[in-house]
Amino acid sequence: MNTFSESAATALQLIAGADPVLVSIVARSLAVSAAACALACVAGLLLGAWLGVARFAGRGALLTVLNTLLALPSVVVGLVVYLLLSRAGPLGFLGWLFSFKAMVLAQAILVLPVVAALTRQVVEDVDRANGEQLRSLGAGPMLRSLLLAWDERYALLMVVIASFGRAISEVGAVMIVGGNIDGFTRVMTTAIALETSKGDLPLALALGIVLLAVVLALNAVIALVRRWRVGRDDRPLLLQGAPS
Repeated sequence: MNTFSESAATALQLIAGADPVLVSIVARSLAVSAAACALACVAGLLLGAWLGVARFAGRGALLTVLNTLLALPSVVVGLVVYLLLSRAGPLGFLGWLFSFKAMVLAQAILVLPVVAALTRQVVEDVDRANGEQLRSLGAGPMLRSLLLAWDERYALLMVVIASFGRAISEVGAVMIVGGNIDGFTRVMTTAIALETSKGDLPLALALGIVLLAVVLALNAVIALVRRWRVGRDDRPLLLQGAPS
């Protein structure tokens, strides 16, 4: 208990004092996850929105594969990206292995199925409710998917926030393709694993507290957006029911 108390006290001092090593690791972790989330969301939102309205042969099999990828282990993604970016791999000429770019690529691949699957579900649900009107106006699948996605933009905003939380808490893939190099590719999750194994519990605990704070903040934002959206959707009903 004394060790935990001392480590916790030192960890809080590191956070309060904005320790340079701590700040560097946190900033790098946020940058990697933000870049990966941006790339994954651009492709995932478009793909998911299209899958929500498109109907074609083999769609069921494709959705099964997409849903399976939701449980794809991060170490498998890291291994695949490592093989692609290794010197003997097809993308070895890029020289990205053990770099910031490699970690962004790995996290983007990991987050892409999450964004696509959740977006597909949101758009498909609203298409069943309101898609008939758009079809009667002659809107094709692509235009309909974009219009429905825009109509559900607040729900999709929660998908984006959730995907960022998935990216920033990932450890296996970035450990493999980034190498956990001090000052270059060390992020919060990999640093926690390393510092714990080294016995530097205060720094590991400080990083853990910051990581939990980031995840808590993301969940708080999701809750606020959901509450705001529910209030916004209920407001017209209340106005209609108000006495004149």
